[in-house]
Amino acid sequence: MTSPAADRPQLQMQAGRHKRIRNGHPWGYSNEIVMTPAVKALPGGTLVSLRAADGEGLGTFFFNPHVLICLRQLTREMDADIDEAFFAQRFAAALNLRERLFDRPFYRLVHAESDALPGLIVDRFGDVLVVQANTAGMDRLMPQITAALVSLISPRAIVARNDSAARQTEGLESDVKLVHGSLESGISLEENGCTFFCDPLGGQKTGWFYDHRPNRAFVAKLARGASVLDLYCYGGAFSMPVAKAGAKRVVSMDRSAGAIELVRRAAEANGVADIVEAREAEVFRALEEMGGRGEKFDIVIADPPAFIKSRKDLAAGLRGYRKLARLAAQRVAPGGILLMASCSHNAEPAAFALEVARGVSEAGRTGRILHVGGAGPDHPVHPFLAESEYLKCRVMQLD
Repeated sequence: MTSPAADRPQLQMQAGRHKRIRNGHPWGYSNEIVMTPAVKALPGGTLVSLRAADGEGLGTFFFNPHVLICLRQLTREMDADIDEAFFAQRFAAALNLRERLFDRPFYRLVHAESDALPGLIVDRFGDVLVVQANTAGMDRLMPQITAALVSLISPRAIVARNDSAARQTEGLESDVKLVHGSLESGISLEENGCTFFCDPLGGQKTGWFYDHRPNRAFVAKLARGASVLDLYCYGGAFSMPVAKAGAKRVVSMDRSAGAIELVRRAAEANGVADIVEAREAEVFRALEEMGGRGEKFDIVIADPPAFIKSRKDLAAGLRGYRKLARLAAQRVAPGGILLMASCSHNAEPAAFALEVARGVSEAGRTGRILHVGGAGPDHPVHPFLAESEYLKCRVMQLD
């Protein structure tokens, strides 16, 4: 149960440090708060009422004294009850938006701060939901979250996929478990007119990556009659649309044996098993070996996992994107297409674009940008939170 609003700890910001939050930013930092011994002793994830130094009410927040981003706003109301009804209302608003965007129930239902639910991710796979509670506050309220989702959607199963790196930062344990219903095996999903398979209990992240949906649709329009190399293919989310759009050959590559099995199952389900070749391989090594054989493709797709997991990885990660762009560009046939993507929010769009351009240039290629994309609308961007605009995608035609 959550504590009544009247019993919540009252936190105060230092003089002059409240303006960013008052103007709409959802986070507060530990160096902005009056940190008394009593405040420092509060458990991570405590619900608090926050005030400016002059007493102005700023809203209800989750508070964790052990991390830099110590405050995450739930509402501007000072006395709101953060209970099952609160979550049900927020989930209903998120569901209403997704049902306006999509005809079928396969999407990200909740995208953390952008849906006014800080640190909470919910992906929907038909009648199965996968939840990530990435902050201590959300973790403490998982019973209310689960109950609200069951009441609103009546899912067959809810999986708590609480094994993200963000939880470690919040001081939370890693855990993956079924919290509602039953789920005996992996599940299927639909995207861009294709069928795919994923394993919410054992796959990557929540089991799928819906964010690239519009970029996958864009490159599929260019695929008729093309040979395609899909690097870091995971479950084949790029591979299947290009194959069904008329590609003559698709090579899907990933170092994970589990991912390769998902690709093969998807290729069979979509009737393109004779077109899609799934290869288990380490991408950088495979690209260098292809260079030795002079292999070329009409379309090369490079959508790697995050190269930059923290600010300390920035320089090395940007060099990695440049190297990948160079090696991938070398495998693009004249007049062909290169898609480069980054899901590292620490790589700012301009920096990523520069490294891609440098890599293409180092490959001895020139060209033109056809498409600059980000995540789909089920991954909305918070207007004051640049970190929520994490996905970057650039599609180029190379001479």
